Amino acid sequence: MSALWADRPFLVVLATVLAVAALLLISIVVPFGLSAYFANAIGQLAAFAVLALALDLIWGYLGILSLGHGLFFGIGGYVVAMHLLKRSFEVTGKVPDFMQFMGWKDFPFYWAGLGFFSYAIIVAAVGTLLISGVFGYVSFRSRVGGVYFAIITQALVYVAMLLMFRNDTGFGGNNGMTGFTIIFGWPIGQRGVVIAMAAVSVVVLALAMLGCRRLLQSRFGVLMIATRDDEVRLRTLGYDTLLLKLLIWCLSALVAALAGMLYVPQVGIINPGLLSPDLSLEIAVWVAIGGRGHLTGAVIGAVLVNALKFWLSAAAPELWPFILSGLIVLVALVFPNGLIDLASFRLQRPLISRPLASETPELR
Repeated sequence: MSALWADRPFLVVLATVLAVAALLLISIVVPFGLSAYFANAIGQLAAFAVLALALDLIWGYLGILSLGHGLFFGIGGYVVAMHLLKRSFEVTGKVPDFMQFMGWKDFPFYWAGLGFFSYAIIVAAVGTLLISGVFGYVSFRSRVGGVYFAIITQALVYVAMLLMFRNDTGFGGNNGMTGFTIIFGWPIGQRGVVIAMAAVSVVVLALAMLGCRRLLQSRFGVLMIATRDDEVRLRTLGYDTLLLKLLIWCLSALVAALAGMLYVPQVGIINPGLLSPDLSLEIAVWVAIGGRGHLTGAVIGAVLVNALKFWLSAAAPELWPFILSGLIVLVALVFPNGLIDLASFRLQRPLISRPLASETPELR
């Protein structure tokens, strides 16, 4: 029965994701479909859900808490923003705002080639793998784990945020980058384009869920859980846990970068605030509220928390920090494994309904 309840939420969420994707795709060709605003909100929620999957993969199934996944999210976001600005400049001839502010007439040399989307994907992947690979190897080689690893990742994303605040780095400085006008030759603000980007985000979320599911059901997934539960014993049996952790860490970073590439075109701006340690903490909160160690829980937590945040940001922004804190306390006290515990929740039968024979043992 427990296995049945473990599978059903995943299938329900996956079916919902696919249904939303189909609805968004239909809305592109139907004149009176979804509004651009609502579709944009769905797309952003899907991007956040992909980001939550990335953290759950490393934290829920490998037992490594990262409080710096916003770094990889930011790498993907900054690279796609550079592509959009470079492409917009090539089409419209308009110099980006941050270059006008700095008095630059030409893009920095490291922007070369970013007008091609395929090259931008390669840059994002190589940059993510380089940073995550070096950092992960040094940390795992030194057997840094637990709270110390979490603190180091938080410091890493904070350093990246301070770097991006500098105006002379060529990444937009403290004002960030905005003014995206063209994506794949289409006006980025057009309703059909907005809905298409949201549909792509939802489809990518579905594919990410399926990919992570297949990974966890494989022998590799069994080794991940074994490493989480007893890494010392696994090393004693001759398994290279360093390589295992490094591979999953880099894969998780790539998924987070993919989420950033989906998010930035839809929100229309990127600035160093995306690298704020607060966001990395929020990602962990999404996973904890939804249910760590459950792909479905990570998606549910990210969607519910951010949907509530979107609504309260307009209705009562001053209440959001208190409501988020209350949710964390409620989940920690009532549902330690997150909201996924609701799937296995059972009402206790009243004591009066128990047979009297079970209360009065037979005398021998």
